[in-house]
Amino acid sequence: MLPWSAGLAGRIDDCLISSDLLRGNPLGDPHERPLLVYTPPGYDEEPERRYPSVYVIQGYTGHVTMWRNRTAFRQPFPETADAVFARGRSDSGGAPPAIVVYVDAWTAYGGSQFVDSPGTGRYHSYLCDEVVPFVDARYRTIGDAAHRAIMGKSSGGFGAMITPMLRPDLFGLLATHAGDSLYEASYIPAFPGAVRLLRGYDGDIFRWWADFRSRVSFTKPEDHDLLLVLGIAACFSADDDGTPVLPFDPVTGVLRPEAWQRWLDWDPVRMVPRYAEALRGLRGIWIDAGTRDDFYLDIGAEAFRAALREAGVADDAIRFELFDAKHGGIDYRYPLSLAWLCRRMAAG
Repeated sequence: MLPWSAGLAGRIDDCLISSDLLRGNPLGDPHERPLLVYTPPGYDEEPERRYPSVYVIQGYTGHVTMWRNRTAFRQPFPETADAVFARGRSDSGGAPPAIVVYVDAWTAYGGSQFVDSPGTGRYHSYLCDEVVPFVDARYRTIGDAAHRAIMGKSSGGFGAMITPMLRPDLFGLLATHAGDSLYEASYIPAFPGAVRLLRGYDGDIFRWWADFRSRVSFTKPEDHDLLLVLGIAACFSADDDGTPVLPFDPVTGVLRPEAWQRWLDWDPVRMVPRYAEALRGLRGIWIDAGTRDDFYLDIGAEAFRAALREAGVADDAIRFELFDAKHGGIDYRYPLSLAWLCRRMAAG
């Protein structure tokens, strides 16, 4: 295993997209965003050929340049994805060629959950109404939902679950790796710990936020958990003026029913019945998670699959697997779902 970058069989273009929808967003985050677009081997040699596309979105605190980070004895996903296409359909681990798009949806809070929110900005609309047309206009994509997929892990897995529900006209397949779901199992367990951590800030999460921004990040033990709670609140339960509202009382821990309901409205398990028709029309749904997931997202994966079956989604459209792992370190699963999505798109 080389500890440095190797050449690709395909090509990655570093693009810059200027977003009208993100201009003037509530957090003052950049409206110009990097976008990585991968074209597979043979793309330049066959100028008349058109390709399916797969959009890749990241977990919380992820931004697009992190895809090139290297860890010991692991290749970054753009390289393992390239290997999928280099092998082609002749190998059991390969797949027909596709264009792969790595999307940035970073915010000052660490993420956007890929939703439109007064607390963060219009990131769902940015993805669907700006990024997709940008790619379709500049690359030889097959521009229909049957040949456009979306995939991600954790918060990215959440985004991959909800985006085809909301926009089945754009996305016809999805892959979710340990995606946020079944919020009473994945989110509520974190709330009492956040209350304890906030005692050092008199129950005021904005005092912690001011402190966090004044120093080197993640140098205090409370940083990770409080950033997640504040950031998700900014996405799911912000006031009209953009102020995040916690779904629990920061001193007593008692749930705030109205704010908590706004979180539940974004739970993919609960969204399935409302979007059953869109989900029945998808060509492929990959669901997986580790059986020791730190946020119980394996249970969420089970609940999401059960909800899909209840909604009438055909079993042969679903690829479900639980495997021995925790929440982190499951990037080796991404090439598996990528190859599966590409085979599904090429099949019909």
